[in-house]
Amino acid sequence: MNLFIKRLFDIVAALLLSVIFIPVWIIVAIAIKADSKGSIFFKQERRTKDGRVFWMFKFRTMVADAEQMGAGLFVYEDDDRVTKVGHFLRNTSIDELPQLFNILKGDMSFIGPRPCVKYELGDFETLNSTYKKRFQMKAGLTGLAQCNERNCCGWDKKVLYDNEYIDLFKKRGILIDIAILFKTVFFVFSRKHVYETKADESMTAEEAAKAEEERIIRLAHLPDGDENNEV
Repeated sequence: MNLFIKRLFDIVAALLLSVIFIPVWIIVAIAIKADSKGSIFFKQERRTKDGRVFWMFKFRTMVADAEQMGAGLFVYEDDDRVTKVGHFLRNTSIDELPQLFNILKGDMSFIGPRPCVKYELGDFETLNSTYKKRFQMKAGLTGLAQCNERNCCGWDKKVLYDNEYIDLFKKRGILIDIAILFKTVFFVFSRKHVYETKADESMTAEEAAKAEEERIIRLAHLPDGDENNEV
């Protein structure tokens, strides 16, 4: 019943918001095209429930082909790949609006673990049980990690939040989704933790990204139980 209510809410809310934000869609599209070369939308292969891969959409906030430049998937403070308009879109989370279409399609929900990039955690089939648990629920526009720390916590901490959400949903159902939704709204308005933080500030963005990428994949594939003892 809770899953049914969750899906019903997703459809109704996504439809209403898509219509309400039509003026925003138009203004943002014009601003992006005027600010830099490239498409209005950015699409990327992500993983949702049971590891299924889908195309997730966002408003483009970075220069074209940014994923193949510099720090790759990681976006740190003062990243020169982020456009002028992109900074505003990221600070306000307006760049996430196109995911309303992903929600309508059923690839995502409003609340759930944020969808990882297809290759971000390494081979999905060999993930340990801690990292694979987060895929028991459909990916979300926001989640427990995002309403607490947004982008400043590492994957090891995000996974703990995601798994906690799955346990809480089994106990409280749609009530935990409502609580996360309201908390996310307040957190977005605070404009805190928009960008990721380096584990070592002495590193360049490229060095920090490479080190974190290797650490994430290593943790995600440790034998069950061992990942909780790693830093």
